[in-house]
Amino acid sequence: MNLYLGIDFGTTGARSTVIDSQGTIHCETEYTFANNGQQQRELPSVWQNALWDSIEQIPPTIRNQVRAIALDGTSSTVMLCNTDGIPVCEPILYNDARGAAVTERLRAIAPANHTVLSATSSLAKLLWWQEGGLEAHPTKQFSLCGTGILPVVEKLYFLHQADWLAFLLHGKLGISDYHNALKLGFDVDTLCYPNWLIEGIAGAATPELPQVVAPGTPVGEVRAQVGDRFGFPRDCMICAGTTDSIAAFLASGVNLPGEAVSSLGSTLAVKLLSHTRVDDSRYGIYSHKLGDLWLVGGASNTGGAVLRHFFTDVELETYSTQIDPEQESLLDYYPLLKKGDRFPINDPNLPPRLEPRPTDSVEFLHGLLESIARIEARGYQLLQELGATPLTKVYTAGGGAKNAVWSAIRKRYLKVPVETPIHTAAAYGVALLAMRGAMGI
Repeated sequence: MNLYLGIDFGTTGARSTVIDSQGTIHCETEYTFANNGQQQRELPSVWQNALWDSIEQIPPTIRNQVRAIALDGTSSTVMLCNTDGIPVCEPILYNDARGAAVTERLRAIAPANHTVLSATSSLAKLLWWQEGGLEAHPTKQFSLCGTGILPVVEKLYFLHQADWLAFLLHGKLGISDYHNALKLGFDVDTLCYPNWLIEGIAGAATPELPQVVAPGTPVGEVRAQVGDRFGFPRDCMICAGTTDSIAAFLASGVNLPGEAVSSLGSTLAVKLLSHTRVDDSRYGIYSHKLGDLWLVGGASNTGGAVLRHFFTDVELETYSTQIDPEQESLLDYYPLLKKGDRFPINDPNLPPRLEPRPTDSVEFLHGLLESIARIEARGYQLLQELGATPLTKVYTAGGGAKNAVWSAIRKRYLKVPVETPIHTAAAYGVALLAMRGAMGI
């Protein structure tokens, strides 16, 4: 039997899923990152241990049938490595906004309204390394991230988290996929780095940018020592990966334009499969290439974190059953834990609106659920106003998918069917990517 392994690296840990060609799950593992005060510079070791442990947990009888492997990582988590693939300074995580220090240079380089125009983009982090974190000296020695002068480094590689983890498996340094490379500035229309990017980063301290291929592209067979250690077949293929959020979208099975996935976790994220590409940095909207289609997305700061601020999980479940989802709440909130939102309203000073608060907890929860549903509907409306394919169906991922009353409220606002997909785990989605890559689908 041919099996396919997907490994997901999220914010709190790593998960793996092994499937067959029919999509049936044969094994799942989970590894939680230890929170014992390790420094950020130690993260590569943490990730490497998580990778090996996640594989080790898979029974040998399953490992020796794995024909392809793919990984995902958090979007815009980046690192610098030497020619041996060894990190030379601490990685910069997806949500690290130190790139705000190079905003002027970023705007001078990138076209107006481009996806990279964010303090957390991969390109912003690269520029930060060039301007301060990575200092070129006349001796061609580098002072890296405050760690002191290192010996001469002839070449450095700029990699995303998923790129480096895949390198540990196939041994080919400097290969990425165009989902991870989007926020670096890679042009998915022409499938190359644009001139404005190459010219804008040129200088003495310019690392090697990764070669970019389509997600799922077979890159190389598993390294002999890795295959021998874990019992993978010698011809087990490592495929180019993706980001964790796109892997979760792939898991849903959505493949028709107009269908979408709303992720109701701590925050609210929406992704709509569209015939047309939509990019608008004003609202944090950008599009990933998905075959011949585009995955258009945006994210709001509202979501489940606000609900859990006021209610326990038991209260949420109990009070929800007392709400009539067909009865509209007259409470008009904009539920946030702190000021500021970008999508569907772009206002960094937007204040949370949580008043008036009724004494009845059920009524208060009803108002919160209804208000988040309005924000979600407005988000999809904005995507369509900007040119995305009209919405036809919404699948729900995240903890909010379990709340049937909330789904009914959302259906009233979205005016399309609202369903829960069979699979929502990113590890399952990236396993599908490995399977399709190996089968040439």
